[in-house]
Amino acid sequence: MSVSEILVINGPNLNLLGQRQPEIYGYDTLASIADKCASLAETLEVSVRFEQSSHEGSIVDFIHDARQKSAAIIINAGAYTHTSAAIHDALKTFDGYIIELHISNPHAREEFRHHSWISPVANAVMAGAGAYGYELATRLAAEKISQTK
Repeated sequence: MSVSEILVINGPNLNLLGQRQPEIYGYDTLASIADKCASLAETLEVSVRFEQSSHEGSIVDFIHDARQKSAAIIINAGAYTHTSAAIHDALKTFDGYIIELHISNPHAREEFRHHSWISPVANAVMAGAGAYGYELATRLAAEKISQTK
């Protein structure tokens, strides 16, 4: 296992960041967010790997793969946050640090977004900080990784 890798998992529609509902999600693209996090990770002496899929099974596979390769997972599961017992169960198999991430604040949005299947298995939840939340989560994950070395 690479004890310093942070896996950042992005769910459905996050490939459209910067284009889809910028009034909610902002104008940063997923690629620009990944670049910022990679630069930050280098200064924090960790590595970061970004994955994105709109397919629930692929997200489960990313989590399973992380069991051997990653010390932390940052997950923005998108709409699967509110629907996926499969992602919940996969995260339960991961022994590292887990951060649930949301660009917007789901509790300030539609009622169906108020329940999370991820929160019960996450060590931390970050919401409402926009794209900057990815950098905040990267800093937190790096700190937690350094505490376990």
